[in-house]
Amino acid sequence: MLRTLKTVALAASLSLASTMALAAKDIVDTAAGAGSFNTLVTAIKAAGLVDTLKGKGPFTVFAPTDEAFAKIPKADLDALLKDKAKLTAVLTYHVVPAKVMAKDVKAGDVKTVNGKSFKITTDKGVMVDKAKVTKTDIVASNGVIHVIDTVILP
Repeated sequence: MLRTLKTVALAASLSLASTMALAAKDIVDTAAGAGSFNTLVTAIKAAGLVDTLKGKGPFTVFAPTDEAFAKIPKADLDALLKDKAKLTAVLTYHVVPAKVMAKDVKAGDVKTVNGKSFKITTDKGVMVDKAKVTKTDIVASNGVIHVIDTVILP
């Protein structure tokens, strides 16, 4: 009986540690682990924003998927990835300097880390400029990710 209780306690401890490790992933690690944001993670690295998005935050990232980046012609995407200033402007336009869960999203203009604002509409599902939010509330240790289907431009 004592051995069974120890085994159950150990399993519970390992499960809790595993859950805490998953919750401890920051925005960058969460995006990298998802498997559908490879281009975004590559862009974050190219722009030198890894340390920023691993920082304390909180951040809300409206994250374009690989399919969203694929809508950009290859030559244009390659040029963007090589232009650090423009790339940084585009990426920081996808980031809000606060943790905004889906239940808290309201229609209107939202100021981004870029300094410019984008428009959120909610009449035909949640839209960020012309991008549709397809998945919400992917929680990270320093904020939250909402998935969008199009790269938005400042």
